[in-house]
Amino acid sequence: MSKTLVFIDGGFLSRLSKHFGKGKHLKFDYLGFSKSLAKKKNLLLEKIFYYTAPPFQPSFPNKEEILRKKGYDKFISKFSREKFVEIREGRVQKLINSSGEMEFHQKGVDTLMTLDLAFVKDKFHEIKKLILVTSDTDFCPVIKELKKFGIDVVLFTYSDKKRDSDFFLSNHLVDCCSEVEYLEKEDLLKNSFKQESGQVKNEKEIFE
Repeated sequence: MSKTLVFIDGGFLSRLSKHFGKGKHLKFDYLGFSKSLAKKKNLLLEKIFYYTAPPFQPSFPNKEEILRKKGYDKFISKFSREKFVEIREGRVQKLINSSGEMEFHQKGVDTLMTLDLAFVKDKFHEIKKLILVTSDTDFCPVIKELKKFGIDVVLFTYSDKKRDSDFFLSNHLVDCCSEVEYLEKEDLLKNSFKQESGQVKNEKEIFE
């Protein structure tokens, strides 16, 4: 069985979990989820790259902000203890939109993922097919470069077919990948966290 790498856009998967849970995040094990994606393509999981950003912390955080950071740190601490998991962290930027409302945006996360994807051919010589969990078209250039080196990208994504929504999927991303699989609620639920198993719970929503 051939080995594979799984690259997870944490922000995308968190939003999808909340969407499937109708506003409440589904609790599922990221490790089991990643293994099941690999198994679905008859591949053996070698390493998980998980991309996220710590919750925004002002100079004087309130109680809710402190608790959110503690929850995030606990998740990252547990998940990073898995020997074949690598956590990549960007940062969260707070902005005020035209309506005077606060918005939070991840910064640097896509760049980290692009760099790791670009070095797959040099660091993982045996990998010929990798799995990417996202809906972001920014990765198309590096996906095309990987193809030149004989590395296929299997995209696991989701689309609600609504333009300008959080889950609008560009044909450009679909076309540049070798294979496309559409995630369903069951893909998360079948990896539901079990208290006695010692598995890692999914990350809580940290950008609200």
